[in-house]
Parts: sequence; C-alpha cells; structure tokens
Amino acid sequence: MNKIKQKLQSLQGPALNIYFTAGFPRLNLTGPIIRSLVENGVDLIEVGMPYSDPMADGPTIQYSSSVALREGMTLDLMFEQVYSIASQSIVNQYKVPILLMGYLNQIMQYGEEKFLQSCNRVGISGLIVPDLPPELYEEQYQSLFAAYGIEIIFLITPQTTEKRIRKIDDLSNSFIYMVSDSSITGQTQKISDAQLAYFQRIQKMNLRNPTLIGFGISDHESYRQAARFSAGAIVGSAFIKKLMDMDNDDQLDRVVKSFVHDIRNG
Repeated sequence: MNKIKQKLQSLQGPALNIYFTAGFPRLNLTGPIIRSLVENGVDLIEVGMPYSDPMADGPTIQYSSSVALREGMTLDLMFEQVYSIASQSIVNQYKVPILLMGYLNQIMQYGEEKFLQSCNRVGISGLIVPDLPPELYEEQYQSLFAAYGIEIIFLITPQTTEKRIRKIDDLSNSFIYMVSDSSITGQTQKISDAQLAYFQRIQKMNLRNPTLIGFGISDHESYRQAARFSAGAIVGSAFIKKLMDMDNDDQLDRVVKSFVHDIRNG
C-alpha cells in the first residue's frame, strides 16, 4: 500500500492537506514550512512548483509563484530543499506524504523520467498535474509513474461526467482531488446549494478512492462542510495569505500553529 493511502486510512478524523508554493515567501523557507506543518499535525503537504503560466491558480497563488521565481526558485533547488527536510526523522516519524502540484509543461521541460526519478529520490509520494488528461496519463505515463512509485492525483469538477469520474477512479490509487466549483483557486464564498448537491452526488457514487475537496476551503466552517462529504479538505490560498502577513521568518511556527488550529477547530 502506498504512503498516501496508508496515511488516509490511518486517520481518525478528516484529513487536512495544506498547500504552499516552494520558495515563498522567501527562497529558504520551503524546508522550514514543511517541518512546521508536520510538527503541527497536518496530514498531507502539497508543495506548489512555481510556474509563470498557471491554469488553475487564482491571484494569490499566482502572486506566490511570481515571487518565488523572482527569488530564484528552480525545480532542482526545490527538489534539494524538499530532500533536506523529507530525509529528517520528524517527517518519517509522522509519515506525512509530500505531494507536488504543477503543470505538464514543467515536467516535460525537465524531462519526464528525470523528473520522476527526482521525485522518487527526494521522497515525493504523489503528483497533482491539473492539465494531464487521464487518457494521456494512461497511454504515456502510467508505467513510468509506477516504475518510480509515484501516485497520480486527478482533479474532478462539477462538470466532470460520471463516466470520466469512473475512469479517473480506475486509474487512481490514492485520492481524487475534488474541485469544489469550476472557478480558480482562492475563491472564498460560502458553499452554495449547488456545491452541496455536487458533493452529495459524488459521495453516492461510492468511489474506490477517497476524495479530498479543494478550491475555496479557507476556514473551519468550509473545512467542516467539506469533511461531511469527503475524506477531508485541501487548503491553499488562505495559508499563503497568512505567510504573506509574516513580518519576519521568526514568526513562521506561530503562524503555522495558529492557522492549523483555526482550520481544525475554529
């Protein structure tokens, strides 16, 4: 059983997956942010690969990417920063899977097999690639992902057909990223009746893989609502906004502790 599935099956309550962009707000904070998230009980950690032309990211994550790129973040540096913390005992002690989220063009420019080799080497458990179609993954990449022990996490939206969701479920072996609506990340409006109907519809499908709900999860109430219909939730833009507000790096642990507590407990 892979590390992501093991983690989700071991939890007594809803999973909390926190996203942040590698190299933001400062180039040297990737490792310390991962360490602090682990120490404060986050279940999965999603590291964004800074990119100049994101498709699914709202203004907050776009801003964090531009800052990280301006600071000098590269994929090679990101891998080394992740390795420096993932190899430490605390990450292994808590068995926290580390995921990467990025775009297919980044992986292709790096070299697909080289990229997956690097993921395997530094301890990455899974990849979220919003613009990688399931059909292309099955045809060109599935065996390569399997060879390096990297799980793929696909996204579904309210517009995704049942046939396609079933296909994604068949190809997956960790969890399915359930986009709460069809907008970009960072939208924090109240969960609507249409969204609740969508959550209920997916829940009734009894998929083989658990779902985690993301996009618009920003506080305890939206986290609690998501957890009613899935295995947990993914929080990204709201966390990045907290990192933006830090006056200095010494505040990192306090900011992370407060943020995680507020999401879980209100």
